[in-house]
Amino acid sequence: MVNSWAVIRRYDVLVLAAGIWFLAKFFRYAFPPLFEELKLTFEVSNAAIGTAFTGFMLIYALMQFPSGLLADRLGTVRVIVGGVFTAALGATIVVFGGPFALLVVAMLVMGAGTGAHKTVAIKLLALVYPARTGRSLGVFDTVGTFGGVVAPLVIAGLVAWGVDWRVLFVAGAVAGVSLGVSVAVRVPNQVPETDLVTSERSIPLREYGRPFIERRFFAFVVVTLGFSFAYNGVVAFLPLYLIQEVGTSTAIASLLYSVLFVVSIVQLLTGELADRIGRLFVIATTLGVATLSLGLLLAAPMWNAQLLGVPLLGALAVVGLGMGSHGFRPVRGVHLAALLPDALAGGGLGAVRTALMGAGAVAPAIIGLIADTVGFHAAFVVLFTSLAVASLLAVGLLLTE
Repeated sequence: MVNSWAVIRRYDVLVLAAGIWFLAKFFRYAFPPLFEELKLTFEVSNAAIGTAFTGFMLIYALMQFPSGLLADRLGTVRVIVGGVFTAALGATIVVFGGPFALLVVAMLVMGAGTGAHKTVAIKLLALVYPARTGRSLGVFDTVGTFGGVVAPLVIAGLVAWGVDWRVLFVAGAVAGVSLGVSVAVRVPNQVPETDLVTSERSIPLREYGRPFIERRFFAFVVVTLGFSFAYNGVVAFLPLYLIQEVGTSTAIASLLYSVLFVVSIVQLLTGELADRIGRLFVIATTLGVATLSLGLLLAAPMWNAQLLGVPLLGALAVVGLGMGSHGFRPVRGVHLAALLPDALAGGGLGAVRTALMGAGAVAPAIIGLIADTVGFHAAFVVLFTSLAVASLLAVGLLLTE
């Protein structure tokens, strides 16, 4: 028991940072399974719900750079605590109810709070665990991913038991405040004085635009943007698509939505495969699997074969889509880093990350509008086209390598 407590105390910063990241992902992926309930509660359209979620995503994306700047000036602990308290405030606003506009405000506040965490947490873990940064970041990302697994399962349970969905945000607010207080109490004494770091030289902003002039780099950026748009559009509306087009129940749709994240464990394998057989080969393969799976998902409504009341093809498509999408993401980062000069790696990756997150952020609003206008099938055809273009570009880059 003493040894167990010693280990916990040794890695308490990692536990707290990963716990907040889990909560951030939990908040983010709790909304899509609730879209149907939110539409009924507030009497709004798919476009309105999609636009609100886009606002959440855009604020999240926009917080990446300023949160890093604030961490350099104020320290990582203050930014992390401020972020989790802000997210808890947003969850509290949701609990109070009110009109749809107030829910939108709450989502924007939660987006700002959760968006302040990851960039700063990476810096914090690197400072506290300099000899084990890779391992700590691996644990950090894995714990966060499972926030997307747990959220739809919890919602499915609430629906099955007839519990008010706002209870979810009560628990989230309490957890956020508890984690924030724990960070404020436990972490400051473990952060080295190097928490405030200034750069010895500044690189002109125009230098970060140079890699985008190179055709292969620009083409791969287009690949990442196409994937990000398609993936985030699917993630936002997959539960509704499964319910309305494939014909699943709400509980089964939530379960399949959770499966989409459970299969993210495949990312532990694709990184190793990229080192052994080449990054572009793995990138083209994973995108191909995701594109094929999304195509199968489009075909699922036309199939009559069922497994426990769920169209078999739809279930297989969700599994394949999850494996392809999650398998692509870690290799994407490695390949981008390899394409960038060392001096521009941080800013260059930040610029691409902001662009791809922006593409993902606008997807829910666009797909929601298309769904309201011509239906979910047509909306998912748009997502399939975006993913197919990204896949074809990746194959082209592989063949011309």
